[in-house]
Amino acid sequence: MTNEEVKILLNDLESDRIERTVSTTNTDKFCQAVCAFSNDLPDSKQSGFLIIGANDDGSLSGLKVTDELMRNIAGIRADGNVLPQPAITVTKFAFEEGELLVAEIQPSDFTPIRYKGRIWIRVGPRKAIANEAEERILIEKRVSNINSFDALPCFGAVLDDLNTELFKSLYLPKAIDADVLAEDKRDVKAQLESLGFFESRYNSPTNAGILMFGKRPERFLPGAYTQYVEFNGINAAADILKEYKFAGNLCEILSKLDQFIDTSIVNRRPVPVSALREQIVFNYPYWATRELLMNAIMHRDYQTNAPVKFYKYVDHIEIANPGNLYGKARPENFPDVNDYRNPIIAEAMKVLGYVNRFNRGIIRVQKELEENGNGKAIFNLNLLTAFSVTEFVSTLAEEIQFKETNKPKSNHDSDYDSDYDSDYDSNYQYKILEFCIVPKSRKDIMNLLGLSTHTKNYDKYIAPLLNTNFLEMTLPDKPKSKNQKYVITDRGIDFCKLSKEYIQNYKMKYDNVYKSEYLRDELLQKFNEWGMKKVIDEVGLFSGVGKELYYKNIGENRYLIFSFINRPDLNAYIFDPWIASYNNDEEIGKVQYISKEEGFANMNFNLERDYHYIKEFVE
Repeated sequence: MTNEEVKILLNDLESDRIERTVSTTNTDKFCQAVCAFSNDLPDSKQSGFLIIGANDDGSLSGLKVTDELMRNIAGIRADGNVLPQPAITVTKFAFEEGELLVAEIQPSDFTPIRYKGRIWIRVGPRKAIANEAEERILIEKRVSNINSFDALPCFGAVLDDLNTELFKSLYLPKAIDADVLAEDKRDVKAQLESLGFFESRYNSPTNAGILMFGKRPERFLPGAYTQYVEFNGINAAADILKEYKFAGNLCEILSKLDQFIDTSIVNRRPVPVSALREQIVFNYPYWATRELLMNAIMHRDYQTNAPVKFYKYVDHIEIANPGNLYGKARPENFPDVNDYRNPIIAEAMKVLGYVNRFNRGIIRVQKELEENGNGKAIFNLNLLTAFSVTEFVSTLAEEIQFKETNKPKSNHDSDYDSDYDSDYDSNYQYKILEFCIVPKSRKDIMNLLGLSTHTKNYDKYIAPLLNTNFLEMTLPDKPKSKNQKYVITDRGIDFCKLSKEYIQNYKMKYDNVYKSEYLRDELLQKFNEWGMKKVIDEVGLFSGVGKELYYKNIGENRYLIFSFINRPDLNAYIFDPWIASYNNDEEIGKVQYISKEEGFANMNFNLERDYHYIKEFVE
């Protein structure tokens, strides 16, 4: 594009393909424009242009375009808030009156595109949120542009082949903005279709729908599983120690794989780096290993009967998926250029939190592996029908293992040494104790080890940890209770050298009760910092009679109010924000409010996610 072409765009004041702005910081506005142009509701098949540095009348504001601004606008493509990923090019143009940043947005084949769960479109020269009829148009446009396997209908499958409750309870709240979801009165078929999981023309789920929420995905896609094998050697000719088949829909299996990597693949060992400090070394770093496996599941070819292979040898891990590099990705540009064989699956995994920023994962993987002493992963790009990566065990971890294996017995060994049977495998000690940071049942622990709940296994693996006070029962007075669980003690924490930060992060990830209480206490602390006061709701206008209300005057008789609800059935504490008008503080919770502002409340307020809603009132 030339300067003359940019001037033509500036002077076209009626075009619905151009948005001008003088703001350089309004990220929401920029992302909404990108989303709307990508959706291309009129189906013009022409690019849209976001022009920063221009007034509404087409004149220049005198902006100086910085490198940071260029990076920020280009970053919209890959920050994961606009999904599926848009196609954007960013260019700077210089004129006598100032500079312009012009972002050209290509219309997408995979509509509807959403920004933070909302579908934005252009209605003439302005932006708007799509209604149901407009969303239907975008869905039909996507269907007409289908060119990916996951978007095709899964012939022979019907709605009953999907776990729709899983879709509604787990996926929808993460994929769609809460306000939009609250107003969505469509049936589940329409909701599935709006996200690419159902095809109404054939009255059938798409392949993506079966993969994400299918009750039995292998019935339709025989290769849709991950095969884990652990070998007692350096190649596949060695004896097999363990073998698992992770089969089922991705919505459930991904979390199991995530936990399996954390508890059964990753071993953590403390390494002294000074007299007062230790560093934790991993045989395989959790995040890097998880990222490589999730990439294999996301990018694989689901039309084949072959599974994803997750093979662990004594000195390395190999992960292989059917299907080599796809689309624009080539051996000569990997990993700088990527493309998506399964764009709907990729979007779904992003929504669920299993993949992060697009096209950054491999770079971060290599960095983490090098820092941990594993060396860089090796990618085999020469396989015609598959893609594989090899991750080597950390040399630091191997060195520690060698020293421990060959350590001579001494009277000066740790006080803990005498407590243990020398035949007891220390790897299991660490695994069980770390696993029991959150209370676990006997069955949970044996599943972790790949063993049955037989008494001999209990006596070998759990009883020694109880006898040495590294584990304790949650119901010590009822040792044989079916509700019995086991949790690590302070002595066990000291033995494993687990930091408070590590324990907190682990509980935040795996203990819903702890996480809920932590987030509750964090928000209550913020209420105190924000100068909010507490009363009891005697009228029940917000969340019921007797509920706690926290309030703050934000000016002109307007009050920011949080109602507090304890939901033991959900292991959750729910805070709902409101803005209401009262004559004075004394009326809050005692009389009817004068007015309440609609559209503000965001059910189950999350400090990290929703702070921007209230920022202007509390800072």
